Amino acid sequence: MRNVLLTAALAAFAAVLAACTAEVKAPTDNGVCYVVVKPKEGEKGDVRFNRLADNQPQMEACAARLEEMRVRFLRMGGSQTEVIGSYQGLYLFIDRAGVWQAQKLEGTRFFALARTGDGRLAVPGAIERAPAEDVVVPPMPGQTAN
Repeated sequence: MRNVLLTAALAAFAAVLAACTAEVKAPTDNGVCYVVVKPKEGEKGDVRFNRLADNQPQMEACAARLEEMRVRFLRMGGSQTEVIGSYQGLYLFIDRAGVWQAQKLEGTRFFALARTGDGRLAVPGAIERAPAEDVVVPPMPGQTAN
């Protein structure tokens, strides 16, 4: 019983310490797109923000610059399929599926841009798909069709 209480107390203490760790704030420079570099698992160090592009008018333009960089590195033989960026205080996460944004580096991600059929990025509402065909389901045995 004593070990259980000690373990619970240590877990609670660890949770309090984790909640008190300093949150990494994204730069809020107007129109500047950054690449975010996190230290590797087990390494000590701070999160770095490397300037990628200036004079980006909106988040979508920054996402395009980050995607451009991601594809360029993959073509050179790289294996990193996810890129993290920052634009005016928001974090951008780019991978094969699209672009997500979050207010915190470890926070909840929200879908921002989707991939079209040919791999380009687009606002999700702009992607047009053919309407689904009506499916006619036959009646169950013993029932009549309406």
